[in-house]
Amino acid sequence: MEKLTQQEEIAMLAIWKTSGGFVKDFLEVHPAPQPPYTTLASTVKNLEKKGYLQSRKIGNVYEYQPIIPENEYKQKFMSGFVKDYFENSYKNLVTFFAKEKKISPEELKEIVKMIEKNQ
Repeated sequence: MEKLTQQEEIAMLAIWKTSGGFVKDFLEVHPAPQPPYTTLASTVKNLEKKGYLQSRKIGNVYEYQPIIPENEYKQKFMSGFVKDYFENSYKNLVTFFAKEKKISPEELKEIVKMIEKNQ
């Protein structure tokens, strides 16, 4: 699975949100600022070439369906992110966010409760 550019990730988030469809559908849920239709269409074609989408022609337009589920993409690249930037330690990741005050002690307690509940 090839890493996506930021533009491709934003497009894939729109595609996953719609569960597939046409470029115009993706444009409707794309966050602002929305790219021109032709730019998004080009990005979608690149995603198809990279193996993230499949298409079928209906008349003179293409309908696209995601091949790679959103959670699979997130798992793969989150693991790589933690490996590359946090010495393969989720503890280091959480510590970083705590030190940067991006996560509160209350949120950490809530996370611990969620972890304990799922075990």
